[in-house]
Amino acid sequence: MNQNSILYVQTSDDPERQYSPLVLAQTAKAMDIEAKVYYLGQGLRILKPGTGDKIKAGSFPALSEVIKKTLDMGIEIYVCEASKQMLGLDQVDLIPGVKIVGAGTLNDLALEAGATMWF
Repeated sequence: MNQNSILYVQTSDDPERQYSPLVLAQTAKAMDIEAKVYYLGQGLRILKPGTGDKIKAGSFPALSEVIKKTLDMGIEIYVCEASKQMLGLDQVDLIPGVKIVGAGTLNDLALEAGATMWF
């Protein structure tokens, strides 16, 4: 277990809930805390190309820019393969840079993290 790590799990496609895990992961990284983000269930809908361009909250940039910055900072974004299939997205390419992983990966990441936060 890495006590100096946080796993952020995004389960929602609600536009208002998208920024928190990404901004928190970026903040953790800036604090020298290992951060990872895992998309599960309905959250995957946000990762379809072009979707993040349409989401903007308050004075924040478009969600696609926040996702890109997260990836550019070296924060890994994982996507649940089973959720992708469940949502009928198995033939859909998601945004570049995300890693499609098996459902068991979430269990492994949660067990390895010092903390988990769910959105």
